[in-house]
Amino acid sequence: MNRAQTIERSLITEFRKPIWRMFIKALKDYELINENDAVMVCISGGKDSFILAKCVQELERHGRVPFTARYVCMDPGYADENRKRIEDNANEMGIPIEFFPSPIFEAVFSGDFDNPCYFCAKMRRGYLYQHAQAIGCNKIALGHHFDDVIETTLLSMFYGSEIKTMMPKLHSDNYEGLELIRPLYHVREDDIIHFAEKNELSFLNCACKITADLNENDDGSSKRLEMKKLIRKMSEDNPNIPRNIFSSMHNVNLDCVITWKSHGQAHSFLETYDDKEDD
Repeated sequence: MNRAQTIERSLITEFRKPIWRMFIKALKDYELINENDAVMVCISGGKDSFILAKCVQELERHGRVPFTARYVCMDPGYADENRKRIEDNANEMGIPIEFFPSPIFEAVFSGDFDNPCYFCAKMRRGYLYQHAQAIGCNKIALGHHFDDVIETTLLSMFYGSEIKTMMPKLHSDNYEGLELIRPLYHVREDDIIHFAEKNELSFLNCACKITADLNENDDGSSKRLEMKKLIRKMSEDNPNIPRNIFSSMHNVNLDCVITWKSHGQAHSFLETYDDKEDD
């Protein structure tokens, strides 16, 4: 059994319950991959996207629903050593990775942005949609996981003054026929970390020079890190906290919501308040 086969075997044996089954659960719960879909799996070089790629590859080979997948890495201007590390990990894991270039790092480095990560992410999304169309894919798979979802939920409440979450799938507003999906929606980050450690895999965190410079002077004030620490702290007293945050977005009671938006249109509880009194 070669190295890639060993990694594949651990996914469906030791990590079958925490990763593989949770991956399949998300596919079924949210109808993420359907017959004859062409899925572009986006590999950034980090642990989450590589685990996603391995799950999709296993499904493509042995799943009951026929579909095709392309395993794509956008090169926004990686340093040679980072590009090689991504290539080496793909070879080690048996993933047929395809690279395509973009000028994102150059654009970010040349600008003066209050939030370079937001600008970078926005540009990345556009280039990914364009490339997916160019290679004939109708779905783009990203590696966001359960913990990303609940952290985003709290960030929206605490800093965005609204209740919303990271959706398991989204139609593209600007690229007709393209859909973004998140197959790791039910998978916990700790299980991904454990999988990487158990298989002695080492992935990139972020290959961006700006982020690296920020990390050197990190005072722990990152808003997402703040949410991560808060959830961890609250979980010490109540281990159900992460699951409760996640479940709350699947269990919204509109009878107890003051105002809400749907398709850009605002609604108020006052619209039906008197009707309920008549009932």
